[in-house]
Amino acid sequence: MGYRRGAHTVFEIHLHVVWATKYRKSVLRGDVGLRVRELIRQLCRAEDTDILKGHIAKDHVHLLLSIPPQVTISRLVGRLKGRTSFAVLNEFAHLRKTFWGRHVWARGYFCCSSGNVTDEVIKQYIENQDHEEDGDFRVEGEEDAAAPAASPKRPTKPST
Repeated sequence: MGYRRGAHTVFEIHLHVVWATKYRKSVLRGDVGLRVRELIRQLCRAEDTDILKGHIAKDHVHLLLSIPPQVTISRLVGRLKGRTSFAVLNEFAHLRKTFWGRHVWARGYFCCSSGNVTDEVIKQYIENQDHEEDGDFRVEGEEDAAAPAASPKRPTKPST
C-alpha cells in the first residue's frame, strides 16, 4: 500500500468502518448485497476513497478505507448509508415492507483509525525528539526560552 499524494500533501489515512441494518435484519443477501457493494464502490470512487478490504455480511457492512485528508468521516459514512438506503429501497420492493420507515440502516456506526504503526511507536518517536519536556506536549528549544535569562533593566530616569 504506500502513501497517497495530493497537490500539497502526502498521506496514509486508513479507517475501519462498520454499520448495521436496522434491527439487525438479515437482508443483505443475494442481489441486495451485490447492489449495496456496487453502490459503495461507486460512492467511494466519487469521494477519492480507496476500499482496501470490504465485507457485506447479512446484517452489517465492514470496510477498510483509505481516505484523503479533505474527506470527513461523518460525511462519508452519511453519504454511504443514505444513498445506499435510498437506492435499495427504490429498487427492491420487499425491503419497503421490511423497513416501512424508509431506513435500512441502524443509527450510528463504528469507526477507528488504523495504520502501519501503533500509538506506542508514535509516542516513542515523539518522546525521542530533541526537545524539553513539559508533560505530554513539548517544544523544541524550550530549554533556551525557559532558562532564566538576565532580565533587561528598565532605563531609569536621571535623578535631578
